Amino acid sequence: MRKPSFCTFPLATVTATVIATMLVLSVGMTGLGVGWYASYIEKGTTENLPPKAAAAFRDMNEGVVPDRDALKLLFDHIETQTDLRIQLSIVVCGLFSALTCATIGIYLARRIVSPLEELTSAARTLKEGNFSARVAVSPNSTREISSLVESFNALATSLETMEERLRFNNMAIAHELRTPLTILRGSMQGMLDGVFPIKQNTISDLLLQVEGLTRIVEDLRTLSLAIDQKLVMQRQELDVALVVDAILASAKPLLDAAKLQVETRLQPAWISADSSRIRQAVVALLENACRYAGSGGRLRCETEQLPNGNVVIRVLDRGPGFPEDMQAVAVNPFWRGDPSRSRATGGTGLGLSVVRAIAVAHGGHLELANRTGGGAIVAIYLQQNRTCYAKQRCS
Repeated sequence: MRKPSFCTFPLATVTATVIATMLVLSVGMTGLGVGWYASYIEKGTTENLPPKAAAAFRDMNEGVVPDRDALKLLFDHIETQTDLRIQLSIVVCGLFSALTCATIGIYLARRIVSPLEELTSAARTLKEGNFSARVAVSPNSTREISSLVESFNALATSLETMEERLRFNNMAIAHELRTPLTILRGSMQGMLDGVFPIKQNTISDLLLQVEGLTRIVEDLRTLSLAIDQKLVMQRQELDVALVVDAILASAKPLLDAAKLQVETRLQPAWISADSSRIRQAVVALLENACRYAGSGGRLRCETEQLPNGNVVIRVLDRGPGFPEDMQAVAVNPFWRGDPSRSRATGGTGLGLSVVRAIAVAHGGHLELANRTGGGAIVAIYLQQNRTCYAKQRCS
């Protein structure tokens, strides 16, 4: 049978219970001690009473009214012998009970506060940059302390994940920039040395490398704006179906070059959103489809207004689909479908991370899935502005 622990009670309840228990225990111990000592004094006093006072005491115990003078002598004798000793016993018992309750209270307080000491030590470790610090949830913790420990562990895990991601991103950025910069430097140095002739084709190749660097910088800027919550600046009421239809029309040469046949199911879907960011997200999905799913031959685009007013944009293809760890695809920047990270297909590898950031900035999220029979599904969920949606339903 599981023993009860502090964690099932709030800290205020535990504190009040401990204080009340200590008060009751202190008063009870003092009362018992004084009562026992008073009985002991009474017994010793009655044994040493003068004969006349002893006779009066026996008469009182037998229910007989004693002589007035004898009764007065009895009371005077008991009062003289016992008052000071009883007062002294009250002081001694009170101090003893207070000391006992203080010892018990300190013990209980240390049991309650000990997780805070561990938490303080772990926080100091975290401050020094060691994000692996964790605190075990003690069964003796109160509800608030247990919640605090769980929140601390979650924060430490988040910081550790962010550190690992930052380390990975730094290596990925260095990896992405190294090759185009090396090509630019080598080609330009060769032209200056007269090794390479200055031709239009050479300049055109160098310009492609510069454009690739520009796209990486712009995608990184988009992600930094998302972190600062400045990605969505200008919201307006728009029909996502019309936006996607216009993008498909402008991207027709790109889709034709990838030999993709486009199918659409564009239902009216109104939402308050930043149209430029929605276009950026859809273009990124189309570019990914052209780059990785051209072998499938088919691409399907859908828009839908959900019953709760939210909007979803889906892009479905018949390509190779996503790997098993789908979350790493959108969360880790510079992810590429090509395991060798070859640049033969182009792209920065930031596409899905940018799409995810745009979806989150609109209060939504990005969902990735594999289709039955092969292919991938990418769905952008955009959250409707409740005020605007209520006005739209009423109009």
